[in-house]
Formats: sequence, C-alpha cells, structure tokens
Amino acid sequence: MSVDQLTDAAGEDERATAESVATASATALNYYPVAPGYRVNVRSGPGTQYSVVRVLPEGAKVLINCQTPGTRVSGPYGTTNIWDSIDSGEYVSDAYIRTGSDGYVRPRCS
Repeated sequence: MSVDQLTDAAGEDERATAESVATASATALNYYPVAPGYRVNVRSGPGTQYSVVRVLPEGAKVLINCQTPGTRVSGPYGTTNIWDSIDSGEYVSDAYIRTGSDGYVRPRCS
C-alpha cells in the first residue's frame, strides 16, 4: 500500500467515526409532541404569570432542555407543576407535552 492509500484510508476512518458520533448525538435528542389539537403558549418563565412569547402550532414537537417546577396546570396529560424549558427563556407546561411520564424526563434546570 502506498503512502497516499494509507492517508486516504485514515481519512475515511476519521470521517466514518465523525459521522457515527453525529448520528448517535442526533439519536439521543428526544423531541416530544404537543398534545394533538392544541396550540400551546410558550412563556418567558415556568408559570402562567409569565408573558406569552410565542405559540406552538398544532402538531409541533419540542426538544426539552431541562425541567423545573412552576405553576400547577391541568391539561390533556394531567395536572402537573412541571414546566419544560424548550429554549433560553421559553417554557411550556408539561401537561401539554407527551413525554410518556408523570414525572421528570430531563434534568432539572439550574
């Protein structure tokens, strides 16, 4: 094998490893659906007293960064005080997000 062939083979191995890591990272991200038929208020903090910063459309899916306690809310998935942080300064009540659990599914927000 020539030096060029060895270099090409090493480059392919590095690319394959990088692709595997990227795929594993993307797979680890869990997007959770908003309850069917609902448009959900996104608030600036974990409670109904915070202002609405935007509204999630029907059929939206969210990436939950962390979860924190806040105002108790009743929705299609029960009554809870858990709020999901979906972006910096953006929170939605877990009562409207199908996480498959009545408890915390992500780390607590710090």
